[in-house]
Amino acid sequence: MAQPNYVLLYVDNPAQSAAFYRWLLDRQPVESSPTFALFVLDSGVKLGLWSKHTVEPAATAAGGGGELAFSVADDDAVRALFAAWRAKDLPILQPLTEMDFGYTFVAEDPDGHRLRVFAPHLD
Repeated sequence: MAQPNYVLLYVDNPAQSAAFYRWLLDRQPVESSPTFALFVLDSGVKLGLWSKHTVEPAATAAGGGGELAFSVADDDAVRALFAAWRAKDLPILQPLTEMDFGYTFVAEDPDGHRLRVFAPHLD
């Protein structure tokens, strides 16, 4: 059975989005063109940034319809990323919050994609 290992985000400007994700992920893209950029994460999952103006078939959904989630070790790591992302003026959609699954916050990338950081509760 095939397993998902590739996330594609449709973006307005792949070069600008690649610069944002280069900072966010602290790594260089392995591929970059005017219409696409690709990052390979330590887990092996690939994150592609595809120009919403050239994707085929045309995409009708806008950012914000899902989340790119970052699971971190503990609440201190959540607070540290919250501070770093606020310092970079990322829009914060949900402030630091305790939820049933863990400690979390949600920010937004330049294209309106939701970025959730959380430390899961360990039972």
